[in-house]
Amino acid sequence: MCGRLNITDDPFVIQILLDLGIENPREQMHFGRFKRATDTISIVHQHNGQRHLSSATWWLLLTQTQSGFKPSKYTSFNSRYDKLHVKNSAAYQPFRYNRCIIVTKGFGETQYQDGKPKDYHDFIAKNGALCLAGLYKYWCHPTTGEQQLSCSIITLPPHSKLRPYHDKASPMMLPQRADLLDKWLDDKQHDVTGFNHLLVPHLYQSLTVQKIDKPSSYRPIASARSLQHD
Repeated sequence: MCGRLNITDDPFVIQILLDLGIENPREQMHFGRFKRATDTISIVHQHNGQRHLSSATWWLLLTQTQSGFKPSKYTSFNSRYDKLHVKNSAAYQPFRYNRCIIVTKGFGETQYQDGKPKDYHDFIAKNGALCLAGLYKYWCHPTTGEQQLSCSIITLPPHSKLRPYHDKASPMMLPQRADLLDKWLDDKQHDVTGFNHLLVPHLYQSLTVQKIDKPSSYRPIASARSLQHD
């Protein structure tokens, strides 16, 4: 599970956005050291062949209200890899038609024990930033005409190097190869068999892992550790 994001105004974050064809990303990006589920975050997606940096609610399934939308009662800030090929699952259609990238400096994980939070860890890309694999949906309110985007992050089984810090899942990180990122964002690429090799946990970049007191204050506990890329 990936439950919080570190999206700081970092040179590596900005460079990836520029490389993805986003102009003036600082003017559009939703920055935040502690982005949590249901917050508004920025996603890179493609529509009619054009790249966009758009605002999206980090919760794939929304419920219509009288005047707009709110997060559904069904937890959907993550989309499990084993649901991507299950018809009628929330992730099935978006995986084929609405893929996106969430560019971050890092992410956070919470380790639970007996159903209660036990440890909190932050993971930061060393000398870089991360391209997290995401899905998104369009919503249009039938009364107000309001249009809104929602999104989720695909999660994989826990990577062996991340398992000591979170043993449930790990976010899907994309290799930062231009050809692969272009294919991932291609809104005309509906054959997803070419992405199957990505549905295996992999560290494409080295990470620094830091134990913290809690996500809202992120005071370090003990020394940071390095996790080398695969």
